Amino acid sequence: MTALAGFWAYGSGVDPAGAAERMLKAQAIYAPAAPVIARSGDIALGRRLFRLLPEDAFDRGPVTGAGGRWTVVADVRLDNREALAESLGIDRGEAARLADAALVTRALERWEEAAIDRFSGDFAFAAWDRQRERLLLARDPIGHRPLHYHVGAGFLAFASMPKGLHALPEVPRAPDTHAFARLLALLPESGSGTLFEGIARVPPGHVCIATRSGVEVRRWWDPPRRTLRLKSPGEYQEAVRAEFDRAVAVRLRGAGGAVASHLSGGLDSSAVTATAARLLGADGRVHAFTSVPREGFEAQARTGRFPDEGAHAAAVAALYPNIEHVLVRTAGRSPLESLDRNAFLYDRPVLNLCNNVWGNAILDLAKERSLTVLLTGQMGNLSFSYNGFERLPALLRRGRLVKLAREALALRRNGIRLESSAAHALGPYLPSRLWLAIHRWRGRSLDLGAYSALDPAAAAGLEAEAVEAAHDFAYRPSKDAFATRLWALGRVDVGAYHKGILGGWGVDMRDPTADRGLIELCLSIPMEQYLRGGHIRALARGAFSDRLPAVVVDETRKGLQGADWYEGLGAGQGEAREQVERLAELAAAQGIFDTERLRRLVEDWPEGGWASHEVEGQYRMALLRGISTGHFLRKALGSN
Repeated sequence: MTALAGFWAYGSGVDPAGAAERMLKAQAIYAPAAPVIARSGDIALGRRLFRLLPEDAFDRGPVTGAGGRWTVVADVRLDNREALAESLGIDRGEAARLADAALVTRALERWEEAAIDRFSGDFAFAAWDRQRERLLLARDPIGHRPLHYHVGAGFLAFASMPKGLHALPEVPRAPDTHAFARLLALLPESGSGTLFEGIARVPPGHVCIATRSGVEVRRWWDPPRRTLRLKSPGEYQEAVRAEFDRAVAVRLRGAGGAVASHLSGGLDSSAVTATAARLLGADGRVHAFTSVPREGFEAQARTGRFPDEGAHAAAVAALYPNIEHVLVRTAGRSPLESLDRNAFLYDRPVLNLCNNVWGNAILDLAKERSLTVLLTGQMGNLSFSYNGFERLPALLRRGRLVKLAREALALRRNGIRLESSAAHALGPYLPSRLWLAIHRWRGRSLDLGAYSALDPAAAAGLEAEAVEAAHDFAYRPSKDAFATRLWALGRVDVGAYHKGILGGWGVDMRDPTADRGLIELCLSIPMEQYLRGGHIRALARGAFSDRLPAVVVDETRKGLQGADWYEGLGAGQGEAREQVERLAELAAAQGIFDTERLRRLVEDWPEGGWASHEVEGQYRMALLRGISTGHFLRKALGSN
């Protein structure tokens, strides 16, 4: 990874090279190499390098191309180096001596901004086109590498992280309080806005084209709707296996034969871990980390969940002699102890503080073992292991009622209630008000207050805003799997978190299940391959039954990592009280946070019932998310 910065002083007297140097100095935590800056007239572009890939030894960025027309700085891991080099007519010998940033530059020389659609991998880059006097800022489809910018009076500045831009006196430091309210409501991140006034992000899958007259934002990744027609389920499974193997293989580049992995008891991380073990072979090693409750912990029963994923994960590891399985216990560790570090590393709040506890423990262990690559399967539910429930409303729409009934009964035999199947089949066609009325009649609250620390007036305003934006707080089942998956893929911008993990632990998070080629393939596969014979996620179960144990393939429940989360929260009750009081004293929090409710939650601490949806919604979601977001608001205001 690389920390980027640049300053275009097209109408101001600021020294662009000096401004770029200040921004890079502020981002030193993310890349240890000395800053290197290139100036071209009234613009300067620079980078600090964190060497992760073999070809990084040849990185001499910023890179110039086409006789000085292009100047490029790139935070990039290209996963299709060979294919790209071949398209550019670069032989293997020369390509082996080119850093990924140099290949990006060669592609821009040939195809200009049309080159972006030819890149596969995780990237954010800035490219100055001296001939046409324009600046291109672009990110990969999922946004694994961050990129932010500010347009001021007569200048444009960009940096990987907001702290780089805040190093400039010309950039104001102020929170966008409405953005904080949206975050508390878990509204999808859309557009270019951030939590800071005046700081924009390049949205994932977009390119921003800046000229003297302004910035135009274009979506470059727009996968086509197409349907792949193969002869049998086996052929679909083989296609997914081949693409999955490629996606894991390219993410092993630079790992040096030893890689870390998140290994839960589910299909996604198990498939990633097993595939990495197969690809690395006897000479390689996978350090697989599984979060489990403390020894002796007795979890409260919860329908459809199992609280200790250790046995499932161990069954995966037992199949591969090159997997070292590590159980990670964080008993009694408060989720509030890392608030300051989170704010510094990520330039944004962490919304799931409970998972942050065991996530940080895994990162600590990976760092201790000098592992620089950590594989995850975070996007698997939206790519290869999609559940396929949209098949049910499709059967209803086509009048295939007998087939629908048979599928619902088969689902019931596999743990899916008839009520749930009916909701998925009928829900997309019900009016929103009727859907809400049914849930309220059944005693299920869909109000923001059930899981959010929002002030009631702010919540009402956001609900009206969501209606205008066609966002459904009721989360009715969908009949359009393609649109739903694209929406979910872009709901949260993960770039800052990945950058922060690199800065804090020196570990590069890589997600094969978020691979562009894999996602595009999976978007084209018909729903009947995902939901078939009463099995949701049927495609993944069939595709990986040859490399995973039956206990994982056949599991219909969901795992619950960190099931003892509330014990750590109890240890931090005093800190929670202090954080809430500080938030209540903050003028900027008024009208955003329901601080009186947060106070009541701290004072009326439950003696039990932590596994219930109601208590979890109040404490794991409303209280902890409120504290984390409120703490970051204080940081954004410069308050300690």
